[in-house]
Amino acid sequence: MPVVVEKTYPVSASRLWNALTVNEEMKQWYFELAEFRPEPGFEFEFWAGDDKKKWLHKCRVTTVIPLSVIAYTWRYEGYPGNSEVKFELLPDGQGQTMLRITHTGLETFPQDVPELQTHNFEFGWKQFAEQELSEYLGK
Repeated sequence: MPVVVEKTYPVSASRLWNALTVNEEMKQWYFELAEFRPEPGFEFEFWAGDDKKKWLHKCRVTTVIPLSVIAYTWRYEGYPGNSEVKFELLPDGQGQTMLRITHTGLETFPQDVPELQTHNFEFGWKQFAEQELSEYLGK
């Protein structure tokens, strides 16, 4: 079952696209990436987690449609499973842009690992969309 989170921001698609694809901007609200390029095939990784456990996330950009869609695989070093996160930008023509985040393939992760349960991804993507990204965009 995919996780889908939607949020509308009072910014242009280009402003939102930059927040999602320019590494210097991503570092301010998302994750600390050594490098990021919105190019199909580009691979990147980052550490994230809490005080108890850090997870090495390994990702590869799969789809790029400038100002519209960026997607990448999302997996964890040392664990089976592979998922994909897709960010879709849907401008309304009036200066607002809806962001739809869709995370598919979560069922491929080990279901006996509490941190990899679907509800954790629902919580995380909502927090990114409704808090971190909203605050970064000043909205």
